Amino acid sequence: MSLPSYLIRPAVAADVYAIFELIKELALYEKAPREVINSPDQLLRDGFTGKSPLFTAMVAESPDGAIVGFSLCYIRYSTWKGPVLYLEDLYVKENCRRHGLGSLLFERCIEFARKNGYKRLSWQVLDWNQPAVDFYKKFNATLDPEWINGAIDL
Repeated sequence: MSLPSYLIRPAVAADVYAIFELIKELALYEKAPREVINSPDQLLRDGFTGKSPLFTAMVAESPDGAIVGFSLCYIRYSTWKGPVLYLEDLYVKENCRRHGLGSLLFERCIEFARKNGYKRLSWQVLDWNQPAVDFYKKFNATLDPEWINGAIDL
């Protein structure tokens, strides 16, 4: 059940500090608070200034104007599919969950991908995060255990 009084909208520069606080909450939830080295200033530069922002974001805004959730996506390129939208993070404050805000944010990402001609929406989910796994399964998402994620921190 969604809350009609909550607003899902594109993020604007003024939302950066609220988004950053949610990013830190997400990192704490994912047991990796020390991994966050980004900053509100960096988010502002990367997503809200210049001709080619590195990401797009949506926010869930409560009736009192508080930002209680966000999704952050960017464009990737698949040699097999072409342009795809990658969902880096989707997070809703714990006290605002179970009201459909996560679904609304996710659906808005899907709409954005379709509207812009992306061939896929992809993301990662931690294998121990059963609530998130169950959330994505409600959308008939493919959760592929075959691929191993790799990264090099620079």
